[in-house]
Amino acid sequence: MTTRGFGMRFLMSVGFLVMAAALSAIIMLLWNWLMPTIFGLIAINLWQALGLLVLARILFGRFSFGRNRMMGGGMRENPIHEKWMKMTPEQREEFINKRRQFGFGYPFNREHFGMDKQQERNKENE
Repeated sequence: MTTRGFGMRFLMSVGFLVMAAALSAIIMLLWNWLMPTIFGLIAINLWQALGLLVLARILFGRFSFGRNRMMGGGMRENPIHEKWMKMTPEQREEFINKRRQFGFGYPFNREHFGMDKQQERNKENE
């Protein structure tokens, strides 16, 4: 192993420990600020906060901040997106219209959220 590779791994390990400590401290501060006042629970220390962090990780999965998908395994394909990309513009329009018939889409039958009343009247008159 090269010196550079070892140094990089060491820095990543230290960074991980610092991140775990920082998240544990945030959890501890929030817990001690809110839980005793709201629910009458006892205050916790840093190790208990770290335990809560690990428990949350086990129960709810990764704390991915958007980048773990791309690392080690690549992006997973979305079958619905693939199907959408294979549709012609006419098929897409038909799909959108069918969804609108069943109540999906923008509220109040608007084409987009920014449509004001004058634009609605013009659209209705067309």
